[in-house]
Amino acid sequence: MEIPARSPDGSEKSPQSRELGTSHTGSTLCMSSRSESVWTSASRSRWDIYHKPVIVVSTGAAIFLFGMVITSLSCFLTKNKHIYKMCGPAFLSLGLMLLVCGLVWIPIIRKKQKQRQKSQFLQSLKSFFFNR
Repeated sequence: MEIPARSPDGSEKSPQSRELGTSHTGSTLCMSSRSESVWTSASRSRWDIYHKPVIVVSTGAAIFLFGMVITSLSCFLTKNKHIYKMCGPAFLSLGLMLLVCGLVWIPIIRKKQKQRQKSQFLQSLKSFFFNR
């Protein structure tokens, strides 16, 4: 004889009703996803799309220039020369790293935008043909 499974609240449920209760998770997952721009057709400005990599590139360039100044100070100033020789290359490498990361990030965003446009186009074609 088979004993029906109990739910956490103590009520008995059949296996079919348990499956029906958990089947709506796919739709709630899509509704709660962070990429809402895929579902909406509102166009965004270039600043909204590229503001993060632009900020990273400009910060990286500023840190890189600061590192160049600190490194060049080690050539001209004799007082605290060893500090300038340690800190200068550190700022140079940090600035260069941020600069390169930002410059690589921009083509990645462009590629994603093209893929998103293709996806929206195919989605509209599919809805056009299947909704007739």
